[in-house]
Amino acid sequence: MMISIPDVLTPDQVRQCRQALGAAEWIDGKVTTGFQSGKVKDNSQLPEGHPVAQQVGQVILDALSKNLLFMSAALPAKVYPPMFNRYAGGQHFGAHVDNAVRQAPFGGPRIRTDLSCTLFFSQPDEYEGGELVVEDLYGHHAVKLPAGHMVLYPSSSLHHVRPVTAGARVSSFFWLQSMIRDDGERRTLFDMDMAILSLNKDMPDHPGILSLTNTYHNLLRRWVEV
Repeated sequence: MMISIPDVLTPDQVRQCRQALGAAEWIDGKVTTGFQSGKVKDNSQLPEGHPVAQQVGQVILDALSKNLLFMSAALPAKVYPPMFNRYAGGQHFGAHVDNAVRQAPFGGPRIRTDLSCTLFFSQPDEYEGGELVVEDLYGHHAVKLPAGHMVLYPSSSLHHVRPVTAGARVSSFFWLQSMIRDDGERRTLFDMDMAILSLNKDMPDHPGILSLTNTYHNLLRRWVEV
């Protein structure tokens, strides 16, 4: 399941984070990639553990903890600390797949990468190119979202970032381990949750709401890994 999550950060939060990121020193993005990805990766990155990365990363995590659409779609168990990259001057990231397991920095836990996240800090009209392209059974999906918006997609997907031919693309990227390992099961639960929310809004006294809610939690109980 691939889903766009709008307005994760407010315009004020985006502005403050952009100021902090703009004042930081960036390094070659290859320092945190594996052998295969390193052959196709060309970007700049904020070092893990950099004070700005920790500061802005916490802003993102706090916002996501309150975002109902994210919580419903991801059902997160563990979240890798957000990282930050920058593309400019023709930089790009060729087709690759994310590592299945990542070790969080500074003695953090190992995380099975079920879902990948990209949160945009640059507005689409600030740069040319730079689309995140995710491949699945239904084709190629190009993503270029407004600043403060985020896309969530299965980490098992091949994906790439097209060259940025003008301007600069700044974003945060990270991974999470879901309580629901299987993408199809996670999609079923998400669709049910959205249906329950819709019924509660349009027909709050509908007798089917309780039945659907019961089924949702029984499926969650069956599939969840905690």
